Amino acid sequence: MKGILKAMFVAGLMALTTPAFAVVDLNTADQKTLEKLPGIGPAKAAAIIAARPFKAKEDVKKVDGIGDKTYKALEAEITVGAAKPAK
Repeated sequence: MKGILKAMFVAGLMALTTPAFAVVDLNTADQKTLEKLPGIGPAKAAAIIAARPFKAKEDVKKVDGIGDKTYKALEAEITVGAAKPAK
């Protein structure tokens, strides 16, 4: 019984500490995916798409309306893969 309780406790801790989200690539994500990020609505998502390509995820702070506060909320959920040329 103790073993089962211990296993359940460890599993519960892992569930709390393991992110339940996929990291979003700023250079490839579509509008709807970007809108799922904290603090990002339709206008900011469109601005992110228009500002592509990003070389580093910190570059998203150059987008109008995304400052340090929003970036801190996004930081763990975003990445920047290979930059594709702007069309």
